Amino acid sequence: MNCFFRKLQASVTQQVFVLSQALTSCRVMPSIQHPVCCTTSVNKRLYRSRATHGIGRWKFLLPKEAPKKKRDKLQMKPIVMATNTTYGTLNVTVSGYDMTAVEHYSQYIHNLCNRLGVKVSESYALPTKTTEVMLVQDQGAKSYVEAVLKTHQRVIQLSSLDATLCPVFMEVLLQNQPEGVQLAVKEHTEADFHARFKSRPELDGLIAQINQ
Repeated sequence: MNCFFRKLQASVTQQVFVLSQALTSCRVMPSIQHPVCCTTSVNKRLYRSRATHGIGRWKFLLPKEAPKKKRDKLQMKPIVMATNTTYGTLNVTVSGYDMTAVEHYSQYIHNLCNRLGVKVSESYALPTKTTEVMLVQDQGAKSYVEAVLKTHQRVIQLSSLDATLCPVFMEVLLQNQPEGVQLAVKEHTEADFHARFKSRPELDGLIAQINQ
C-alpha cells in the first residue's frame, strides 16, 4: 500500500509540475490574440512578399512596341495628267473665317467623294492667314488696328475625276455651300505643294549665304 501511495503521489507531483511550467510559459510567451504584450516591436515591410504586391500594374501586359522610326520628309506625289474622259489632279479649296464651318464643309465634300466613288488622294489644311484691318482716324494720319481676321483653308485633292460626273458633283457642292465659305477648284501644281509649308525667311537667308 505504501508503495502504491508513493507512486500516486509522484504522478500527481509530476502533473502539478508540468501544469506550473505550462502556466509559466503562457505568461512569458506573447499571445497571438493580444500583440500588445510584446515588449519589442519590429517594423518589417512584409507586404512586398505577398501575392497582392504590384496590384494595379498593367503596362507589362501590353505588347512591346517597335522603336519609332524617324519621320521622313514629306515628298510630293506625282501629278496625274488629264485625259479625254477624266480630269487630272484637282484641288478643291474651301476657305472662310469660321473654322467650324470650313471644317464641316470639307468633311462633307470628302464624304460625298467617298459615296460617289471619286478618289481622294489627300486631304490637308493650309496655314492660317491673318489679316489686320487698319482704321485711320478722322483727324490725323495715325491708324490703329480695328480687327484681326483669320482665314482658314482646307484642301481636298481629287485624282482622276470623271468628266461626266464633274457637272453633277459641282452642282451638289454649290447647292450645299454654307454662307461665308468660299469654294474654288483648280489644277494641282508644284507651287500648291510648297504652299502647304510655312515660309521661314531667316532660314532661307542663312541657306543662301552658305551656298554662296
